[in-house]
Amino acid sequence: MNKKSGTSKASATNLVKSIRRKTRQTYFSEESIRIVLASLRGEETISVL
Repeated sequence: MNKKSGTSKASATNLVKSIRRKTRQTYFSEESIRIVLASLRGEETISVL
């Protein structure tokens, strides 16, 4: 009847990872290039972009 805490913790971790994968932001090629070029020019930091 006792549930192992490791098992529920692992399943919760897997659930969070799954949600993050599905909600990950995707960029078109042009947008990715714009972000890289802006960061190389030093206009803004990567985290801001």
